Amino acid sequence: MFNYKNNKLYCENVSLENIIKKIGTPVYVYSKNKIIMNYTDYDRAFSSISHIICYAVKANTNYNICKTIFSLGGGADVTSGGELYRVLNAGVDVNKITFAGVGKTEQEIKYALEKNIFMFNVESIQELELINKIGSKLHKVPNISIRINPNIDPHTHKYISTGKNENKFGIPIRESIKIYLNSKKYKNLNICGIHCHIGSQITSIEPFILMAKKIYEIVHLLKSKGVNIKYVDIGGGLGIRYYNETPPTPYQLAKEIVPVLKPLNIVLILEPGRYIVGNTGILVTKILYYKYGQKKKFLIVDAGMSELIRPTLYGAYHEIVPVIKHNEQIRFEKIDIVGPICETGDFFAIDRDFPVVNTGEYLAVKNAGAYGFTMSSQYNSRCRPPEIMVDKNKWYMIRKREDYRTLISTEIIGK
Repeated sequence: MFNYKNNKLYCENVSLENIIKKIGTPVYVYSKNKIIMNYTDYDRAFSSISHIICYAVKANTNYNICKTIFSLGGGADVTSGGELYRVLNAGVDVNKITFAGVGKTEQEIKYALEKNIFMFNVESIQELELINKIGSKLHKVPNISIRINPNIDPHTHKYISTGKNENKFGIPIRESIKIYLNSKKYKNLNICGIHCHIGSQITSIEPFILMAKKIYEIVHLLKSKGVNIKYVDIGGGLGIRYYNETPPTPYQLAKEIVPVLKPLNIVLILEPGRYIVGNTGILVTKILYYKYGQKKKFLIVDAGMSELIRPTLYGAYHEIVPVIKHNEQIRFEKIDIVGPICETGDFFAIDRDFPVVNTGEYLAVKNAGAYGFTMSSQYNSRCRPPEIMVDKNKWYMIRKREDYRTLISTEIIGK
């Protein structure tokens, strides 16, 4: 959905140059129809098994993006009371909301119970006991999935690996089985599911296969002991291509894991986030200055780690391209593309071979639809950028640019 026409970069059928002229930079731009395409691919890939897709809203929480996904029949995987509030406001079906996370507060649990969400993915015995206690007070019996920790290495960045023994997520398998076998003692819980999420940006299918086989073994064992597991939640984590990765498609994933899990006669829950929105968005930024240091050349742009922190946080690679390509012969130079933030770690690219561009021109940081704006900040008292949605040949603003008044709008003045 992002292609050049007459050397100008377009999102669908809209020139980014036209958006920049009216909105300025930095700015996030998303393709609505790419979001629809990605969701539909995932849904169709698993059509041979009863399933629910719960979009991992942490990837991108914008109301219009969530609304687009929910209108297609998608549900929501939330990790906080704030995310729950957002998705309810965007019209999600409450029967398709799963609530994950290791640190759910009493207030958040109460809020979710009052809204009658579909299921809690529980990460500890103390959390299980707290939900049971609050459920008793509110006369609620929520559905519960126990999140297991399968000790599987997903071969991704250590900060987004979530299924290894040393990670904070999930309950060890042996301990989880004890919970299932003693589930009757939790009078106000319907422990009917099993949940497993092993990480994010996974580009190999083998970890998913290992996970599916472990889940099969556990569920088969539990059923043999009279414990009925109705729902199997395999989380998300399917990667996208940022550089030279070759991640499996949803169809390849389904081909491998559906035959493993379908004999269990369960409803499969899927929680994709990055795959749905990652390659649907770009961050557009303006070149402010060239700077020539003693050892390096720097291209300084008006976006930084306050807008997109992934390169700083994970060492993540994002392809960066000019919004307008020049017709003359392209020359390349090795350069660091950096932002204006007062941190040495504020960069988008280090020692990147990049075409020579000029001050005042614009660059597009690609594949920024997931964990971009949603992880942005006001560090250095910077105003967060607007977000734009493109739908075929039209575009519209889905978040306003913050201004200086926004920066102090929640502060108590004069105390």
